[in-house]
Amino acid sequence: MLRPLTLKIAEIFPSIQGEGLRQGEATIFVRLAGCNLHCPFCDTKYAWQGGKEYKVEQILRKIKKIETRFPCQWVCLTGGEPLLQDVGELTKKLKKKKFKIQVETNATIYRDLPVDWYTISPKPEQYFYKPEYRKTAKEVKLIVTRELELGIIQNLRHNFPQKIPILLQPQSNRKWSFNQALKLLRQSLKIGLKNIKVSVQLHKIYGLR
Repeated sequence: MLRPLTLKIAEIFPSIQGEGLRQGEATIFVRLAGCNLHCPFCDTKYAWQGGKEYKVEQILRKIKKIETRFPCQWVCLTGGEPLLQDVGELTKKLKKKKFKIQVETNATIYRDLPVDWYTISPKPEQYFYKPEYRKTAKEVKLIVTRELELGIIQNLRHNFPQKIPILLQPQSNRKWSFNQALKLLRQSLKIGLKNIKVSVQLHKIYGLR
């Protein structure tokens, strides 16, 4: 008899979406454990390893319990890197329960899933992403590190449809990174790049998870 599929989960919790175009919306977060990049500026390093094994039905029951006190439409699969694990069954069952699904991914892996919203965040040094995201991503989020340059933004802008915004997100809301984001925005505007925006981590401002 086949062993039921399990997923390694770092945490499941309710909050508001603090980043990107869905900012401010009530959301249940499922943070999966494990990552394939280990960026030094990551603010969820605790999710790189470990995690507790849950069967899909256990995850769904936990989400349902949260929903009774925090009714919301959206579930966000995040990490770590959530697509390292086979989340196909989980997404299908979430859709059957009428949830909308967001996936936050570094875009190095693509899975064909019934997802409503892909937030992709290509990472240095190569800023690699799977080409399927050119059609499926709703937003491209770039963490504004000291190494982020105009040429990287320009390349991404030319490769993604103009309707998909490129968000310049200051690293952990730090002042130097915000100043760098404004500089890059001005440079982008001067060379005619469209739909480039400066973002923020709202949950950190409000002191939420």
